[in-house]
Amino acid sequence: MTEADSASAIGAIGAVGVIGAGTMGAGIAQLALEAGHEVRIHDVDAAAIERGRARIRTGLERRAARLDLDPESADAWVDGRLVRLTDAPTLAEVASVGPGLVIEAALEDLELKRTIFHELDALVPARTILATNTSALSVTAIAAAAMGRGRVVGLHFFNPAPVMPLVEVIAASATDPAVVDRSMALMTHWGKVAVRSADTPGFIVNRVNRPFTLEALAMLEAGGTSIETIDATVRADGFPLGPFELMDLTGIDISLAAALAIFERSRAADDPLSERFRPSPVQERLVAEGRLGRKTGRGFYRYDDAGRRLGPAPEFAPADASPDDGADPRTVERIVLAIVNEAYRAAGDGVATPADIDLALRLGASHPSGPFERAAELGGPGAVLAALSALAPAGPRFDPAPSLRSAG
Repeated sequence: MTEADSASAIGAIGAVGVIGAGTMGAGIAQLALEAGHEVRIHDVDAAAIERGRARIRTGLERRAARLDLDPESADAWVDGRLVRLTDAPTLAEVASVGPGLVIEAALEDLELKRTIFHELDALVPARTILATNTSALSVTAIAAAAMGRGRVVGLHFFNPAPVMPLVEVIAASATDPAVVDRSMALMTHWGKVAVRSADTPGFIVNRVNRPFTLEALAMLEAGGTSIETIDATVRADGFPLGPFELMDLTGIDISLAAALAIFERSRAADDPLSERFRPSPVQERLVAEGRLGRKTGRGFYRYDDAGRRLGPAPEFAPADASPDDGADPRTVERIVLAIVNEAYRAAGDGVATPADIDLALRLGASHPSGPFERAAELGGPGAVLAALSALAPAGPRFDPAPSLRSAG
């Protein structure tokens, strides 16, 4: 993109408002600053804004360090972006600059988001795009709180937002197609890979990748394996982390909340196979006990004060206390097949194209290959159907998707 194109893209949107100064809000604000926008950041907690500012400065300093600048130039690069960041104690102050885009990154609470969008809708100019960063809630339900529903869109960034390349652009039922197109173009300008998703439970990544953790938990509950064996097997297949390592890293509470939101939305939509998304009682118990993973020092694994893993929690350690050193190929086959099946179901439901689903799972969930690419590696739809048939007793995640049946 030329400097003229860049200036045009910035000018088309102008200022950007960010609602919520937590980890995601701060990351999104950093991205907007790097792209050249004036940014107003709002949070109901003034201390949260200060913490958000500190995160943004740290993020910009890390970015500057990768630019191979001398210390004085690096400081100037960071300060030149931070000067465009303004605190906004109220939503009215976010609106006062006539932003072209406001991104909400508040807590995953539907009524809270609806309240924010109802107020923003009355404050900002009619041309302003209103975006939610929700990871699993219905964008349509959030948009219903606004009179101008056509300008509401989902922009689902992945954590950490400045680093992860993927953004899911979600069209609600009333979203103006031009708003989706503008959002896609803006995310590209911000250096992201944007994929279109329908407003269905979990969108692309959180839906299609849900078996990555739920199937691992189901195998753990059934007995005969351990968290270390499952994690080792999955890593050996090319994934950067096993499912239990991943849940501990992101937070077991976060994983449970996503699973619960998708499960409840699927039931509300009368999905006959919504049980495939039911959260695991193991997750529910750990969250109830405050064992959320690395951030609390214990989850599926134990951690020292520096966050280094010490080994499995006692209840998840092998009974004979011997180290796990074997990888069972049946374990990864079961997880992968459940993901492939869900990908076919999502494509058949019109959530996204197979190409975008493959791209989203590679970039948003760090899969070594997309689910449709993996299906081809396994021998095509017919081979996948045969493998799913053998696993049918294991539950609804292995009930073949209609589009897979027709393809096989």
